This record gives sequence, structure tokens and C-alpha cells, in this order.
Amino acid sequence: MPDTGPTPAPGSLADGSSFDLKAHIRAVPDFPKPGILFYDICTLLRDGPAFNAAIKMLADLVRPYRPTTLAGIESRGFVLAAPLALELGLGFILLRKPRKLPGATIGYNYALEYGTDRLEIQADAVKKGDRVVLLDDLLATGGTMAAGIRLLKEAGAEVPLAAAMIELTFLNGRARLDAPFEALAAYDS
Repeated sequence: MPDTGPTPAPGSLADGSSFDLKAHIRAVPDFPKPGILFYDICTLLRDGPAFNAAIKMLADLVRPYRPTTLAGIESRGFVLAAPLALELGLGFILLRKPRKLPGATIGYNYALEYGTDRLEIQADAVKKGDRVVLLDDLLATGGTMAAGIRLLKEAGAEVPLAAAMIELTFLNGRARLDAPFEALAAYDS
């Protein structure tokens, strides 16, 4: 992490107030299939003050990395990156599935457990040397976030940080990432 002075402790804001993020995230068993415990941020998003506090926590986390723009991964990454970009006074780049963006695009194909997928950005979204922080709601196995980092770097960006609201640490997704990673909350099982 860059040396920019004290960083707020996990669960606290720069102003010293505290916020229990996990109290606003609902665990849904057997979704989207049996045996999966899904961490649902929709409960947080519906609560204006909680959503605002989460964005402020993300701003405190991201600001020391001095991004010039933010990027969000479709679709929940958009929900976090767009208001965070406003909070930080930055622009916002969409990383989308194929054929969703108008104009010329560049993309990156990546492997999934069963098959492949692709992320794309508009060809003019990144300038060489842009410092782009990549956001998503959750880091699980890391495949999609790793692909997003690779796409941004191939487009000429520096990626000083990838971040998420939630990390499922037991899946060790951060080991796949070619950038520093931070999350607001971690679940160990």
C-alpha cells in the first residue's frame, strides 16, 4: 500500500465513526445452486445511509492509491464504482460482456471452470499511463477480476489496486490477481 499516512481501521471511516458492513449483507443459502452460500449486497443497497457509508469506506480504501479513473465489472461492480467515482471526483469505465458497448472495443477472453468468457472496454476508454482502480462487489475465485486487470493493462493502464466490498478468502482468489487487492469485508467460509 502506498505510504500516505494513517488508514482507517477496518469497519471505520476517516472521520473516526464506525460502520458494521456485514450487518447489512444478507447470506442466502443454496443460491444460485445447492451448496452455495451467496452474500447478497442488495440489502445494503436498499438502505441509503448504509450504502453511503459503504461508499465512504471504499473511498477511504481507494484514495491512497491515487487513481485517475475507476473501472467496474458488469454488473454489480457498476453499482459500486459509479457512486465511488462521484465521491472521488473521477471518471468511470465499464467492463462489459461482449457486444454490450457501442463503438470500437477491445477485449480479453478468459477461461472459466466450464468454458470461456470475455470482457470488453471501449477502445478509447483508457489512455497510456492512466491509473485505473478496478472494482467489483465480490472476489471469489478471482477469474473475472484477473481478466479485468489484464484487459486494463493491455489497454495501457496501470492498475494500482483491485478492490471489492467482499472477499471470500477461502477461495484464495487474490492469488490469481496481478495487482494489489483489498476488500472491506472478508468471509472465511
